[in-house]
Amino acid sequence: MAKWGQGDPRWIVEERADATNVNNWHWTERDATSWSKNKLKEVLVGLVVEGEAGRCEISDLKHVEGEASCNSRKGKLIFFYEWNLRLSWRGTVKESGEKHKGSVEIPNLSEENEVDDTEINVSTKKGEGDVLKDLMRTEGTTKVREALRHYLKALKTEFTLGMILPTKATVGQELATERKLSGNTMQDSVSPQSLDIVGVKIPTVKILMREIFSSPADELYSIFTTKELVQKFSKCSAVIEAEKGGKLQMFDGCVSGEYTELVPSQRIVLKWRCRSWPDEHYATVALNFKDMAAQTELQLECKGVPVSNEDSTRQCWKKQYFEEIRILLQQSKDTME
Repeated sequence: MAKWGQGDPRWIVEERADATNVNNWHWTERDATSWSKNKLKEVLVGLVVEGEAGRCEISDLKHVEGEASCNSRKGKLIFFYEWNLRLSWRGTVKESGEKHKGSVEIPNLSEENEVDDTEINVSTKKGEGDVLKDLMRTEGTTKVREALRHYLKALKTEFTLGMILPTKATVGQELATERKLSGNTMQDSVSPQSLDIVGVKIPTVKILMREIFSSPADELYSIFTTKELVQKFSKCSAVIEAEKGGKLQMFDGCVSGEYTELVPSQRIVLKWRCRSWPDEHYATVALNFKDMAAQTELQLECKGVPVSNEDSTRQCWKKQYFEEIRILLQQSKDTME
């Protein structure tokens, strides 16, 4: 028997604040099949392809067969996925105005092949819509590959929230950073919150982000508090009870929480968590809306994020919230025009 203080560090449960899966050594597995089907539909359906020949759009994901999973072992993530997909597309020839339909077959999207090497077959009814078929074979194939890369990136970031758990060594890393980003993101910073306890006792960080939106504060506020608008930008069913103590559930249950403070057009405070976080652990999210004439500055403070989930949480807010909200606002603006 090893003496006190000696032995394999995998035995030392104190290295984990919650004594769960010490040093991420044990094999854990998460089924990504259902999540992947929704994500594939999200990134593929509605894809628009335009060229000199005309305009085409992916109208439906007609067939999806396969599975996906993510495994964690010795602190590393291992991905398995294999998909057989069939998409429907429709298009209009620019010169004649003729409308045609076709399909896109992806017989083997898997971790064994790079996306650029994945087979993609485009077809139409024999003798019909050849110019659109050529457009889909060239520009369309490129856009489909881009969408597949987006799915795989989300699988490796968004879906894996919380699979690599924080360790004692993680807490000792330098957490204080400040970044200046181009575009509409004015400031993005994180500060250490190792003594901040929210829910279960684990080391956490605070994320600060600022975004500029081309809409008045009341419109932006309503997007976070109106069920129909939340479902539009998240592309999933949602539970939105925008009152103090009201429930919040988004992204097919991947995100849940509770409204704790609401000041119309000015401020929203939430208890907020990802499903993959340790049980009963919540971050505190404060959204402050600063009206700037036709624009609004949105200040986000997300306090109590597990150390190991800092990057994925930041990406969740940036990609799943802010970028999708901008798209929704633009669509609303285009409709009004």
